Amino acid sequence: MKIAIPIADGKLAMHFGHCERFALLDVDEAQKKIVARNDVEAPPHQPGLLPPWLAERGVTTVLAGGMGQRALGLFAEQGIQVVIGAPAEAPETIVADYLGGTLVTGANLCDH
Repeated sequence: MKIAIPIADGKLAMHFGHCERFALLDVDEAQKKIVARNDVEAPPHQPGLLPPWLAERGVTTVLAGGMGQRALGLFAEQGIQVVIGAPAEAPETIVADYLGGTLVTGANLCDH
């Protein structure tokens, strides 16, 4: 499993499509632990670009603060699961909570 988290200043960026970077975390699902992390610079903002861009990098899951309905549909077309409403925490904290089944999600903070 490879999880992508949009980040800014080392924590989850609440505006998915305009983040600075993505933390790409390789996860061992059986052991429920992170085995590698690679931060990559986000491409310039362009509607519809991120779902195929992240799919090309092997991403299977996105943990985000908020995301518009169109983007959710585009990720589904790529076979990428999206969890919205994640808190603005460090990527490792969010993934550990997600893997442990304790990730508390809030409202989708994106309105477009």
